[in-house]
Amino acid sequence: MARGQLRIYLGAAPGVGKTVAMLDEAHRRVERGTDLVVGYIETHDRPYTHALVEGLEVLPRRVFEHRGSQLLELDTEALIARRPQVALVDELAHTNAPGSKHDKRWQDVEDLLEAGIDVLSTVNIQHLESLNDVARAITGVRQRETVPDQVVRRAEQIELVDMTPEALRRRMAHGNVYRAEKVDAALANYFRVGNLAALREIALLWLADRVDEAMERYRAAQGIDRQWPTRERVVVALTGGGESETLLRRGARIATRSAGGDLIACHVRSADGLAVDDPAAIERLRRLTTDLGGEFHDVSGHDVASAILDHARGANATQIVVGVSRRSRWQAVLRPSIASEVADRSGDIDVHLVSHENSRVGRRSRRVGALPRSRVLAGWGLATLGLGLLTALLIGSNEPEALSLDLLLYLALTVACALVGGIWPALFCAVAGSVAVNWFFTDPVGTLSISDPPNALALLVFVLVAMGVSSVVNVAARRAEQAQAAQRESSALASLSRDLLAQPKPLPVLLDKATAALGMRSAVIATPSPGGLTIVASNQPGTEVGDLLPAGQDWAVDTALDDGAHLLLDGPPVAAENQRLVGAYAAHALILLAREEQSRAAKEAAGLARDNAARTTLLAAVSHDLRTPLSSIKAGVSMLRQTSVSLPESDRAELLESVEDSADRLDALIGNLLDLSRLETGMVKPHAHEIDLLDAVHATVRTTTAPARVDVALDHDLPAVVADLGLLDRVVANVVENALRHSAGADVRITASRIIDTVQLRVSDQGPGVDDADKERIFAAFQRAGDAPQGDGLGLGLAVARGLMTVMGGTLVPEDTPGGGLTMVMELPVADASLR
Repeated sequence: MARGQLRIYLGAAPGVGKTVAMLDEAHRRVERGTDLVVGYIETHDRPYTHALVEGLEVLPRRVFEHRGSQLLELDTEALIARRPQVALVDELAHTNAPGSKHDKRWQDVEDLLEAGIDVLSTVNIQHLESLNDVARAITGVRQRETVPDQVVRRAEQIELVDMTPEALRRRMAHGNVYRAEKVDAALANYFRVGNLAALREIALLWLADRVDEAMERYRAAQGIDRQWPTRERVVVALTGGGESETLLRRGARIATRSAGGDLIACHVRSADGLAVDDPAAIERLRRLTTDLGGEFHDVSGHDVASAILDHARGANATQIVVGVSRRSRWQAVLRPSIASEVADRSGDIDVHLVSHENSRVGRRSRRVGALPRSRVLAGWGLATLGLGLLTALLIGSNEPEALSLDLLLYLALTVACALVGGIWPALFCAVAGSVAVNWFFTDPVGTLSISDPPNALALLVFVLVAMGVSSVVNVAARRAEQAQAAQRESSALASLSRDLLAQPKPLPVLLDKATAALGMRSAVIATPSPGGLTIVASNQPGTEVGDLLPAGQDWAVDTALDDGAHLLLDGPPVAAENQRLVGAYAAHALILLAREEQSRAAKEAAGLARDNAARTTLLAAVSHDLRTPLSSIKAGVSMLRQTSVSLPESDRAELLESVEDSADRLDALIGNLLDLSRLETGMVKPHAHEIDLLDAVHATVRTTTAPARVDVALDHDLPAVVADLGLLDRVVANVVENALRHSAGADVRITASRIIDTVQLRVSDQGPGVDDADKERIFAAFQRAGDAPQGDGLGLGLAVARGLMTVMGGTLVPEDTPGGGLTMVMELPVADASLR
């Protein structure tokens, strides 16, 4: 059985007309004789939508009982049994009622499609899973009903039902979308012009990408290689040189001239992996591309021009921007530039040739991995001395008929010169060797003329072979040198990456690695500040983080990073072959600085989020917990002031007691709020002195709400402790009040004992206790145990108590009470111990 086809009507917001468009299509198909059934339509009580359902076969809905209510859902089994050609199923992202076969309606639609039934459905763009967070950021409304993107992508047809924001708001105002009582709130919130415009743009762009994907599939299926310029796509070819930023900006300007233009940066690396550009420069180009709204791609290839063109054709590019190298005429004739090759072979892709004062003289003319000067001099020495020694040896051997052996020996010497000193000593050896063979070993001897034509041919072949072999050997020697340098660099960078990942503070490790690898004395990373450059990392003796960089110091390397930061190396000049390594360390430093900045920003954002959450919690709690005692005070005072009512003395006393209790609660609550504020701002300064713990505890207990329920069992020989009497009173009061509140009516017991140089004061209750996982959470501000009701405090008491104990140099920790309950252990230093 063939799978059914899915057609989706996509909208940017509710009310644009998705269901109406689907019903119009349904009537057209019925008129053509199609067997069509309405499986589920949500009319939202709109008369016009109701009218459109008339004349269509509607399948009865399935009823589900849930919490005393009846929920109507799509009857998938009945619809499959009916087996129409086409079924209408509205609201693809809908969540089904509990008890349904599937959780989501799109899963029901999948069953219909598998049964061979074509389906027409609707969905809004904000219900797509990948765009849910984007829509929430725009509208502030989280869509709980979502549909996976691949479900919509697999649809054979997606039709956008579009409407301008102004037109949709007019429909809203006329009552065509929501009922009259909801219109004003909707227009002022979700259906603001800005929200609707943003959602409309998201829907248009998403559908445009799907259309583009469909076009690419069609071109691939039909084997179409030529470009279809449906959208401007500008590929910028980058070398990593100074002209690259200019090329990028030029390409961005070209791409933005047409709506929906794409910018694609293409950096080509050598396929052998040996010729590597400055990593710091490549990272800067990558970031600039992102800032310009483009995509950065690193590709490799043996031929740069072919790699650029292949990438451009793969991206369906319409234009290529490439820099023009400064070359002499003979260079242009003998070795065409990359730009000219791209232009000649671009076909129907437009090519922009951009000149720049920093343009390179062609990538292929750059000498990468040149042999050291010492090896070149050794090659020249071998060529000069070797020729003399070999010629003298062959003359001394006096073998007139051994010309072929002589040529092989000179060829071997030429190869040795290429291995040691490169191409130029080898070429000199080949030419000079041919002259020596001609003069000393070819008849007539002692002249440069050759009497035997085969000897002349042999000598010519020798010169050509010697030059060719020396060239190949020279390239192989250079490649080996480059490979060794690349291996050293990759090993150093791999070790660096491994070590940086394991370090909580990686910048100092980076500087130590750079110092060791480059043979430097010290290294510094500094960022700009009003007074100059401020050190953010350093392994230079005598400098610390936060210091201003000493003026007047000469640095072997001063590499500028983004945002004005500098990587500074102190030591001998850096060898040319290590310049790429310097760039790699600079790129790592740039990434680490950005990561530290992001970490700081994340911590600040987390702090702000915590502050906002605390503020929200505080306001929500204060709205009730402050109002409750105030209401009680107001009610009591109002009753006492009435002259028309004569109250018995007992009732007056009860009202006065209620007013006093409410005032005490209000005073304690405000006191905790003030204490918490002082603790968070660091304004609490304890005045510590010797305190008699027995007297202090008894005085505090007498001020609690239920002193009769508190059993103070303290020994009279307890040593004095060092604390602030006022702060200690607040701590004990908060802890005791918390114990009384959660002791389920049982008494609270206070005991104390000396432990070496400290005194532990224990407040034990017989309440339900606290799980181990929650023992630290109860000390957080605005936390209340269990499901404590509103009006039972703000959850500040224990937070304030621990904060005050910490300020006094003590501790407050919870323990389980034997037999059940919670014990708060307050530990303070003994007075005589603190004086020793």
